[in-house]
Amino acid sequence: MKTRISFKLLLGVSLLLFVVAACTPQTETVEVTRVVTEEVEVPVETEVEVPVEVTRVVTETIVEEVMAEEVAIGSEEHPIKVLFVPSVDVDVLISSGEVLADALSEATGLNFEVSVPTSYAATIEEMCASPEDTIGFIPALGYVLANNRCGVTAGAAAVRRGLSWYASQYVVPFDSPAQTLEDLAGATWCIPEFGSTSGYLYPQAELLDKGIEVGEIIEAGGHNGSVLGVYNGDCDFSTSFFSPPLLPSDSGRTWTYGVDSPEIWRDAGVNPEVVDGNSIVAGGPDEGGYRILDARILIAETAPDVYENTRILALTDKIPNDSISFGPEFPLSMANNIVKALVDFAASDACLESICAEEAYGWTGVEAVGDSFYDPVRVLIDNIGMSEDDILGG
Repeated sequence: MKTRISFKLLLGVSLLLFVVAACTPQTETVEVTRVVTEEVEVPVETEVEVPVEVTRVVTETIVEEVMAEEVAIGSEEHPIKVLFVPSVDVDVLISSGEVLADALSEATGLNFEVSVPTSYAATIEEMCASPEDTIGFIPALGYVLANNRCGVTAGAAAVRRGLSWYASQYVVPFDSPAQTLEDLAGATWCIPEFGSTSGYLYPQAELLDKGIEVGEIIEAGGHNGSVLGVYNGDCDFSTSFFSPPLLPSDSGRTWTYGVDSPEIWRDAGVNPEVVDGNSIVAGGPDEGGYRILDARILIAETAPDVYENTRILALTDKIPNDSISFGPEFPLSMANNIVKALVDFAASDACLESICAEEAYGWTGVEAVGDSFYDPVRVLIDNIGMSEDDILGG
């Protein structure tokens, strides 16, 4: 009798456990029921122990890992980040960048999101923090630093009127007594920001090399602010980008570094004027005159007498043009397609409403380059012994 009752009890418990297991909701942790038959010795009212087969229900817990579906880079849910350094007016960069992003999206089928981080350093930090989905428009020294820090790679470089280089210019008040760089010792210096290649890094390297110690350094906020600092009398000199002027079309030649004066246009004997946003002298190149392209063009419309009240004291060595760089884990085939689209875009009229506009970057083209294109910058850093703190003003 006791043996029969035990079997019924076991069967009832088994069914109850089965029902409970079957009704348990399945999420990441799943309960699985299996049936096990084994021999046990069940005591009965007899002197002989008889082995009896008993079926029992066992519930096991299995942890199941559910992997989130990966969102493709360049999709609407995961757009590619396009980062511009704040070298000119941020609103101009945003509007220019959106035109570029639309053109790239149409050419590649990818989605892009434009932003302007607060500084050169912030741009580099973002590229290192998001290695698989960032594109940075960063100057030469910034690129070398980003490459050293986390392996950011160069994909292309800017072209300005057939030139793959530019320079830094030292601008002083027109009546400044300074005639050489040595005369700037102890002088107040306006810069765009500490991360600016032509506005700070290259001239800083040159001044360090010559043993010239300046006075107070003022971050003016962009190349336009740097020029305004001298124009308004806030500092003794400033540094900003220099692109050579265009010479008269009938001259049959272009401006030559190290031979021609940075302000060769003064030979015309007339003051520059602003026409359709361009700073021209004696009617411009097509009329036997000149077109000015250095950083002072950024404030010429609001301060047309900037050329009469300032002058270029000196230039630095040549600097490789700005890079278009990719995060260290950016898909290679995707990067190649984007570079091709950038080259085509820079050759189109649409670029004049974007990065080719004078108030933006003033590019006239884009060419594919590799990391070695920026080796001269590495040599400069090594020769001067500049640290990351020197470069970013830390």
